[in-house]
Amino acid sequence: MPAQAVGARRPSGAARLAALIRGAERAVVLTGAGISVPSGIPDFRSPGTGLWQNVDPMEVAHIDAWRGDPDRFWAFYGQRFASLIDTRPNPAHRVLAELERQGRVRGVITQNIDRLHRMAGSRRVIEVHGSIEFSRCLRCGGRVSLDRVVELLRAGDGAPKCVECSVPLKPDVVLFGELLPEEAMAEAQQLAAQADLMICIGSSLTVYPVALLPELTRRAGGRLALVTAGETPFDCQAEVKLEGDVADELEAVRAELLV
Repeated sequence: MPAQAVGARRPSGAARLAALIRGAERAVVLTGAGISVPSGIPDFRSPGTGLWQNVDPMEVAHIDAWRGDPDRFWAFYGQRFASLIDTRPNPAHRVLAELERQGRVRGVITQNIDRLHRMAGSRRVIEVHGSIEFSRCLRCGGRVSLDRVVELLRAGDGAPKCVECSVPLKPDVVLFGELLPEEAMAEAQQLAAQADLMICIGSSLTVYPVALLPELTRRAGGRLALVTAGETPFDCQAEVKLEGDVADELEAVRAELLV
């Protein structure tokens, strides 16, 4: 063994991911619920804390639930909206916005509806599950801002309604039983297929069709990097996987990029 290799240490996961980012020309980021946990938003399935821990999502978050009993639907969603209105981005969101400003990533594809990427300053954000920013009247197409929706909910008159049509509003998010927005998915697929590096953050990569996006990158010859706790179907195919707190991990990657 050469003398200089004696005692040599393998670069840290953050250093390895930083090196991948430096070497990429068309990096793209895919985020899931885990990136927003440091902001105080629970993910969906973690034992004891997950959003679906004590409720059946098919009963409260399905399009048929909204159609059949909008008051009950909004009793659940209203609590979530009220809890999100004052939530702010955490360092993980801000690091990604900084990487975009530096030209190191081309954009963020997100499964999250919490608008935190945009609040952090990311410009190209593809929200494949929609956003809580607005709710919509499906009769006239009118949109109502989140602040106004929360006001209507706090007034305690059941489901918030369109002022013009007096019909219940639907949050501008993808519910169970609905297709993902065609334009957003087309843009996400194009970014994934063109990427030479996809960084998947805070996602189990098990919810389809979004879980197919990393495979599009791989088929095109791109590399994968994971920043997420728990197993994913792509663990064996990733160049590097970081499993600590997402904010701490991405701050460490940012620091490595400054070296």
